Amino acid sequence: MTTTLPEQRRPQKSAPRERQPVSSRPRRRLNWLGGGAGWLWLIVVAVPLYWSFITSFKQQSNYYDSNPLVPSGDPTLDNYRMVVESDFLRYFLNSVVVTAGAVIPAVLVSFMAAYAIVRGWRMRFLRAVNGLFLMGLAIPLQATIIPIYLIIIKLHLYDNLLALILPSIAFAIPLSVLVLANFIRDVPKELFDSMRVDGATEWTTLWRLAAPLTRPAIVTVSIFNALTIWNGFLLPLVLTQSPEQRTLPLALWNFQGQYGVNVPAVLAAVVLTTLPVLILYAFGRRQLLSGLTAGFSR
Repeated sequence: MTTTLPEQRRPQKSAPRERQPVSSRPRRRLNWLGGGAGWLWLIVVAVPLYWSFITSFKQQSNYYDSNPLVPSGDPTLDNYRMVVESDFLRYFLNSVVVTAGAVIPAVLVSFMAAYAIVRGWRMRFLRAVNGLFLMGLAIPLQATIIPIYLIIIKLHLYDNLLALILPSIAFAIPLSVLVLANFIRDVPKELFDSMRVDGATEWTTLWRLAAPLTRPAIVTVSIFNALTIWNGFLLPLVLTQSPEQRTLPLALWNFQGQYGVNVPAVLAAVVLTTLPVLILYAFGRRQLLSGLTAGFSR
């Protein structure tokens, strides 16, 4: 007797679906409002710079008779020669000494303080120190200029470049500690633990691990503090008196008083004052942008 087994049902193959054409480039919506605002802001910033640059090469005799936005047909370097011969190099050197003498210690102290605050956050003393740094952000320079002046007089530092360096360090530390502490806090804790297992001390971990990983933040706070101190006007005005201790912003103000009618000479001094800032930005642009945008990408 033979029995017939029922036929096994085979799964039927489904008909292949038609693939939708995928565009290689995703469509992007153009932000016309943001682009227009960006171009408008570029024009607002670029036109005064362009006017200052072309005017610095014009002669005072025909300055008021020419179009302010048209370059001179007969450019001259007499304005720059006049500015350089008026002890401009001395003022430039004073600004370099004040800026470097304030930025380097401020960044070093801020980096070590930020590392200590992040690594020893449970200590009550370090939490109190961090609170003091945060309070320093709320105190403007204008509110403390009279106490600073009295302290400088008591220390016999009036009319000295050190009188500009010490307050600049104090006002640069709070913001630097805040920025650097946030960057060090983003470093994975496992990296610190692995360094500790390998027998590294806190000092070695500070310079071998934390410093390379937070280099964008260090460059960012260094450039920001350098620009702030370089353009500082209130401290040199109050804490210095002799022409030998003037910095570039204060000397520029004196140039404007000395050559109040000679507009091309004043703008030549402005161009020479702005040139170091542009060079500093050109060299540290990538690190500065990466440090400013790192908080949004993490």
